[in-house]
Amino acid sequence: MKSRFPQFRVKQKGNLDILFTGELKVKDAYPSYTISVHYRGDTYPSVKITKPSLVDDPPHFYKMLGEPCLYKPKNYHWDKRKLVATDIVPWTAGWIYFYETWLRTDKWLGPEAEHDEPQKENPI
Repeated sequence: MKSRFPQFRVKQKGNLDILFTGELKVKDAYPSYTISVHYRGDTYPSVKITKPSLVDDPPHFYKMLGEPCLYKPKNYHWDKRKLVATDIVPWTAGWIYFYETWLRTDKWLGPEAEHDEPQKENPI
């Protein structure tokens, strides 16, 4: 993470319990976003966008979890050998780009897949 995203701070809570927090700016015309990624070993990382505030009910967002939909869980299996820096952070940057574009055009130009709202206990 440090080599790809040096702007992220790391708070290690345990061996397989790490919180990464940092800013992403996906385009000069778009604002910087502060995100946190909670890595928990073999459990899907939890991604939160803390700044700026998102509009109510944005597209491709798990309202119950308060997280952007970055991938279809049935098509992507997370395990602790994968890297937050190579999958999760770039996908979050992509989601932010499409969200900002949607705010300006009212069209979601990113990839889409039908999905159900996950249950709180389900990993994503």
